[in-house]
Amino acid sequence: MAELVSLAYVTPAEGNEQETLETLATLYTLLRKKNYSRDLLYRDAKDHRRLINLRYWRSEEARAEAQEDPEVHRLWQRLSEISKVEGVIEQLELIEGAWSGGVR
Repeated sequence: MAELVSLAYVTPAEGNEQETLETLATLYTLLRKKNYSRDLLYRDAKDHRRLINLRYWRSEEARAEAQEDPEVHRLWQRLSEISKVEGVIEQLELIEGAWSGGVR
């Protein structure tokens, strides 16, 4: 079963960057522990306030389970109180035949 890839843009509210980072770390730990997903967090090089979350869901079923999990919901709710999610791409699709490892 293939992983699903999602992307989200998050900007912490003024004065809440540290709490946002800590909440994201707690969320990532929970999602990994429950085998829902693995996550990577990036910072926009041009807008240092903007964080980019790249999430690799284990499967569609894992994503559905996470969406029903009260512990996950509690953290998502907290994030909405301390930051603004500017955009979400629920599922990215790989372009078959594209290769980024160097010269083909």
